[in-house]
Amino acid sequence: MKKLAVLGSTGSIGTQVLDVARRFPHLYRLVGLAAGRNLELLAAQVREFSPSFISVAEQDGKAVLAGLLGAQRPEIGWGEEGLKQVATMPDADLVVAATLGSVALAPVLAAVRKGKRIALATKELLVMAGRLLMSEVTKFGAEILPVDSEASAIFQALQGHRKEDVRRIILTASGGPFWHWNDLEDRRISVEEALNHPRWEMGKKISVDSASLMNKGLEVIETHFLFDLPVEKIAVHIHPESVVHSLVEYKDGSVIAQMAITDMRLPIAYALSYPERLELDLPSLDLVKVKTMSFLAPDVERFPCLDLAYRAARTGGSMPCVLNAANDVAVAAFLNRQLSFQDISRIVARTMEGHSLSSMETIEDVLQCERGASKLAEQLVQQMGRG
Repeated sequence: MKKLAVLGSTGSIGTQVLDVARRFPHLYRLVGLAAGRNLELLAAQVREFSPSFISVAEQDGKAVLAGLLGAQRPEIGWGEEGLKQVATMPDADLVVAATLGSVALAPVLAAVRKGKRIALATKELLVMAGRLLMSEVTKFGAEILPVDSEASAIFQALQGHRKEDVRRIILTASGGPFWHWNDLEDRRISVEEALNHPRWEMGKKISVDSASLMNKGLEVIETHFLFDLPVEKIAVHIHPESVVHSLVEYKDGSVIAQMAITDMRLPIAYALSYPERLELDLPSLDLVKVKTMSFLAPDVERFPCLDLAYRAARTGGSMPCVLNAANDVAVAAFLNRQLSFQDISRIVARTMEGHSLSSMETIEDVLQCERGASKLAEQLVQQMGRG
């Protein structure tokens, strides 16, 4: 039986991880859960799975959760130290990192330094600190298994092949809700329109990133670090049908694609069961029903966030961290209706222009870069909002 520790158990990915584990109680046992502020849901998860240690975001939440669970409760931690305790539990065979943002950086690095196998759903960690994180993975003999559908597709298409034979990686993107809008720059785009993804059901932040193609740009950087490939070997194709989740082209011209229905439980299950596969009770991919599949080149004039991500990846150093931090601030401002959709890329571009490049040798370097970029982006949001 494989023992799981889950960071971010009440989020979109975390709840789906628990759903997969629920389907296979003879294969998985939840030993640790960490969540943010959704204490009612966390309490329900604790009652169902009986982990031995749990953690919440804030100290006040610890007392509230203790009250919800009563006397028969596991040990409860809180904050970053609580996350680290879940991530480094000695009996955890697999740590699932599904916590949003930089809050997961120190816990994941702590798990890496314990030589853990980590199912990583937080691509932002690789964007912020990819070189630091992957060097520590090598040093301590840890393992990263991707949970993102595109990164999982690449991981699967690489199985049984030599990395030196790879000619290029092709990341597919649905294009989001605005791909066919030729007058995108002139449109007043509402938050509701940006959240209306045509294929996937996702959280608000990632839905906006998908609409701007920033999510695909972040995946370019994630792929660069995770698979140790030069940015020049990573291409993006728009694939509105979202059947092919990514492709690997080899030097002899052969292309291997991973295809599946649009359900995050597939890449989650593969990360949980690797190198085996689980028999999931999900619909098969019906290619006859799909009928046709189309692939298009991305238009970076209309979707400049993708170009900004490539630029950050090529620049290296602290620039990917700056890109990620500025985008977080800009998307939050858009969701709060302080900025237009088109302003997101402008905030990111101006933050990158105002940044002095630095190396990223430690966690503190990463966090300091994130704080500085976020502060500058927030100032730009205020200026643009007043303008």
